[in-house]
Amino acid sequence: MKLRSIATMAAVAALASAAPAQAQVEQTTFVSGTAADAEFDRFVPRPTDETTQIDYGFFNEALEFMVLRMGPSTRQGERRPDANLGTRRVYGHDSRVRLEGNRVVFSFLDEAAVAPLAEYRRDLERIASETDITRLSRNEQLAFWMNLHNVAVIEQIALNYPAPSPSRLKLGPDKTPLDTTRFINVAGVAMSPRDIRTKIVFPNWNSPDVIYGFFRGEVGGPSIWRRAYTGQNINELLDISAKEFVNSLRGVEAYGSNLLVSAIYEEAAPFYFPQMGADLKAHLSSHAQEEVQGLIASKPGVKVNTYVDTVADLAGGEREPVYNTILSDGNAQGTRITPSIARLMIERGEKLEKLRREGLLRGRVIVLPPTGAEETPPPAPEVE
Repeated sequence: MKLRSIATMAAVAALASAAPAQAQVEQTTFVSGTAADAEFDRFVPRPTDETTQIDYGFFNEALEFMVLRMGPSTRQGERRPDANLGTRRVYGHDSRVRLEGNRVVFSFLDEAAVAPLAEYRRDLERIASETDITRLSRNEQLAFWMNLHNVAVIEQIALNYPAPSPSRLKLGPDKTPLDTTRFINVAGVAMSPRDIRTKIVFPNWNSPDVIYGFFRGEVGGPSIWRRAYTGQNINELLDISAKEFVNSLRGVEAYGSNLLVSAIYEEAAPFYFPQMGADLKAHLSSHAQEEVQGLIASKPGVKVNTYVDTVADLAGGEREPVYNTILSDGNAQGTRITPSIARLMIERGEKLEKLRREGLLRGRVIVLPPTGAEETPPPAPEVE
């Protein structure tokens, strides 16, 4: 059995075209603070043989349109770009890790594109309010919470764009941070993105790989992918995300005698890395490639690195002045490709070409089942 969201294909078309429309975003209720931990007991997974699956087709199509892949890290920090001609200001992304982590094209999303995302987030809330989410398989539950978290974060950044830093974005009348504002409501429980991570998922799943399933909307955090999580693909996607992050400068690098690790591990430490030492190193080693393995083994100390909180978009959360136009049927038309976006895309192209030359970009071989094979895939191993 599959539960299909009521978000329609018309909504997908509106998102993909990003054309002006009269779509209205429904009022969202913002609640400051955090809910009591006892309220989240109702979301503890229970033993089940339920085979119900949630269909994330809409979110899949939205992600395919919105997400730009940046490729794996070269582990070489980028120098600060030069200022634009005629100004001393550098617009757009300028951090040394600006070519790491996939991007959402927030600067190209207008109201017609954002409204379906807000509707879809409410659809997911309704599904979990009308269905006992704790009776689904553990993988289905985990996929649900990650998709709900990620669509909610994307929705709020898009609604409040331009937003240079999601961490500093304030919501609602009380102007509370996006990450701790309880604008999500499931089965009568108001919750924030951080609540989903630290009060539902981290306490109930033993694998620290779940850390990498949560998109925070920032360059410094785990990547967003062009596929929604499902009960079948969640092991694969979490493994891909973990390897991408751990082997990037965002995740692990070194300075002196210290291993520098991302600030996201601090939040997860009470659940997975109590000492932020040998236990964290063991986890990182399980995903590290040779160069990073060497760093982990050779550095005795562990310190938290500087976290890049710039929004994971193409423009650095800024509205850059655009002075150039293009002609269409003899009429001047503005262009949404700003100089800073153009620069980032050129840098991205050079990076991908370098990775290809080094053999670090490889195609994937998809093996199809033989004719007459069972069409229903076997259940994926549960993420515990």
